[in-house]
Amino acid sequence: MFRKAAVTTVSNGSYLQGQANGRLPSVDSGQPAQEGKVVLKKKVTLLRGISIIIGTIIGAGIFISPKGILKNTGSVGMSLTVWTACGILSLFGALCYAELGTCIKKSGGHYTYILEAFGPLPAFVRVWVELLIIRPAATAVISLAFGRYILEPFFMQCEIPELAIKLITAVGITLVMVLNSTSVSWSARIQIFLTFCKLVAILIIIVPGVIQLIKGETQHFKNAFAGNDASVMGLPLAFYSGMYAYSGWFYLNFVTEEVENPEKNIPLAICISMIIVTVGYVLTNVAYFTTISAGELLLSKAVAVTFAERLMGNFSLAVPVFVALSCFGSMNGGIFAVSRMFFVASREGHLPEILSMIHVRKHTPLPAVIVLHPLTMIMLFNGDLYSLLNFLSFARWLFIGLVVAGLIYLRYKRPDMPRPFKVPLFIPALFSFTCLFMVALSLYSDPVNTGIGFAITLTGVPAYYLFIVWDKKPKWFRKLLGK
Repeated sequence: MFRKAAVTTVSNGSYLQGQANGRLPSVDSGQPAQEGKVVLKKKVTLLRGISIIIGTIIGAGIFISPKGILKNTGSVGMSLTVWTACGILSLFGALCYAELGTCIKKSGGHYTYILEAFGPLPAFVRVWVELLIIRPAATAVISLAFGRYILEPFFMQCEIPELAIKLITAVGITLVMVLNSTSVSWSARIQIFLTFCKLVAILIIIVPGVIQLIKGETQHFKNAFAGNDASVMGLPLAFYSGMYAYSGWFYLNFVTEEVENPEKNIPLAICISMIIVTVGYVLTNVAYFTTISAGELLLSKAVAVTFAERLMGNFSLAVPVFVALSCFGSMNGGIFAVSRMFFVASREGHLPEILSMIHVRKHTPLPAVIVLHPLTMIMLFNGDLYSLLNFLSFARWLFIGLVVAGLIYLRYKRPDMPRPFKVPLFIPALFSFTCLFMVALSLYSDPVNTGIGFAITLTGVPAYYLFIVWDKKPKWFRKLLGK
């Protein structure tokens, strides 16, 4: 039924394919070492794990999503409530993934957990939609923010040309792909540096905001819940924007096999990161409203820059630079993590064999990284930033809800599975229900974008039977798939 597993061979080129059982072992897999074998090494320490999570979460979201949340909630008070609720929900989801990451010690994140709980068909659909929609769209969204903010200091007095934004964005995407293809260690080191830049950018906003509060600048918080009432149609879109801003807490699970001491470091990295991010996000939004009214925030195309111009004078030029670096770090972390999903899916026989190859000298899954480049470019030059955000949210949260529901299912299906870290059952129950409820409401509130996402997700079912189940493929078709 499935693709025959690759045999360990070293070609005359620079790549090594999977071993006899179709999987490349992790360093601690317990399998005997074989001469010439190349594996992804355990180079992710606790600090690097924290930098992957924080560095991927804090990107464009905090600088883009305030507008989307405020627009769909209708008031300052309700928007701050949604920011807090999204932080708590994300922490619940992160704790669930911490349990999954410590009891299923395989890389691949969502894909691996769905495969373990529900089998190959939904797992294939998950990686199919990740490859076609979620990752290219998510990378395009964060990259567009990178392009806008890095050009902001050069166009302070006029509108930035859209073509210029997209061209500089394309350069940024290419740089990230090259970096992740070249060195795991350098990707991790740069991620730590960029995470520091992100936290500095957040503090540059929070500290002046706190000073404004001390001075008594609270006029925008009076009657905080007055305004347009949150509607059934707007609320799921507000939560989508908020959850998008917090998304990234699951990326460490994509590289589980490369984490040192995963039983300890995965839960620690997740908990530390989520506390820092949630507190930072809520305080950043409070800081915005000390200086900018709700109406002004909705009109601003770069909220952080508008805030800095009001309070910091010439120093405000530094803010878009920090924000651009923040977005670049989010791009780097996302590509670093998700390429491992494609690597693992290829290892399991669900994607072409070339994606499970590792560069012999650089020890990077180079083909799994560069496969995203052309798809991301298509999204970049054909999509609108906010429509892309809603477009990818349906598929992303549908499968995250399914993964956490799978945690509950595994509790009953495999009760004897070792679980070094275990969360109370109400946490995965509440989180999975919330995800699936948001997905259901989005079908009503944004039927066009959600419907497109749903339709493309469903294409994974015939693709599974065509590419995976169908045994009697023509010879040319097998060659095309790398079989």
